[in-house]
Amino acid sequence: MNILSHLLSQPAQNNRQTRQRRGIEIKSPHEIDIMRQSAKIVATVLKEISELVKSGMTTADLDAHAERRIREMGATPSFKGYHGFPASICSSINNEVVHGIPSKKKVIRTGDVLKVDTGAYYQGFHGDSCITIAVGEVNPEAARLIRVAEEALFKGIVQVKAGNYLIDIAGAIEDHVKANGFTVVEDFTGHGVGRNLHEEPSVFNFRTREMPNVKLRAGMTLAIEPILNAGSKYTRTLSDRWTAVTVDNSLSAQFEHTVLVTETGYEILTDRTKL
Repeated sequence: MNILSHLLSQPAQNNRQTRQRRGIEIKSPHEIDIMRQSAKIVATVLKEISELVKSGMTTADLDAHAERRIREMGATPSFKGYHGFPASICSSINNEVVHGIPSKKKVIRTGDVLKVDTGAYYQGFHGDSCITIAVGEVNPEAARLIRVAEEALFKGIVQVKAGNYLIDIAGAIEDHVKANGFTVVEDFTGHGVGRNLHEEPSVFNFRTREMPNVKLRAGMTLAIEPILNAGSKYTRTLSDRWTAVTVDNSLSAQFEHTVLVTETGYEILTDRTKL
C-alpha cells in the first residue's frame, strides 16, 4: 500500500499499527518467520480474489471477502482504519491509480483493469501486496500494460541482495517501463514494511536525487511496488481524499510484493505461486 504524502504528514494514531519508528529495521530470524506467515495470508487472499472476481461483482464484495479471510486466518486487516482508510483492500479500476475505496456502487465490468492491494497484520508484523487483474477479455494495450507492470516488479526484485542499493531497484524498474513506452507514477513509492505498515526506507521506482542512498542489508523487508500509467505520469486525488486517478484518464497498473533481502539475493514473502 502506498499512502498519500499529506496523510503521512498527519499525526499518527497512538497504536501499534500506525506508530512510526526511526531508522531501517533489520528483522531477526524469528521476526522473519512471523512475516512469512503474515505475507502468506496476504498472498492467499489475493490469489482467492483473482480467482473469484467476475463481471457484475462490486468492489465491496471483494473487500468483504478479504476481511473475512484475513480474520479467519488469525490476522487483522492492515489497511482498515489506517489513517482513516475505511476498508480492508484498496480497489482501483482503470484510470484509478491507487487507494480506490471499495463500494457497493462500484460494479466490476468485463474489460476492466482492476488493482487490488491488501495487507494483513499478524502477531505484530504486516505483509503487503498488490495485483492487477484483467477482468475477462481486455484490449491489447491494457493487457500489455498489465504485463509490463508485473515484469517491472520482477526487474526490481532481481536487483535485491545484500550489498546492492535502492537505486539499483529503481533504475531497473524505470528502464523497463520507459523501454516499453509507459510512464512511472512518481507521486507514490514503495516502502519498508514489518512492525509498521510503512517503515523506512522509501523504495522509489525511478531515479531521483531524493532517493536515500541506502545499501541493502540482509534482514531488510521491503514492499516494492511499481505503478505504471499508459499516458501521463501525473495523478490527482479525488474529493474522497484517497482515490488517485490519472490526469489524462489513461489506464494504470500496479504490482507489489513484500520482499526479504538475503545475503545472496531475495525471498518473495508474498509469492502466490508457492501456495
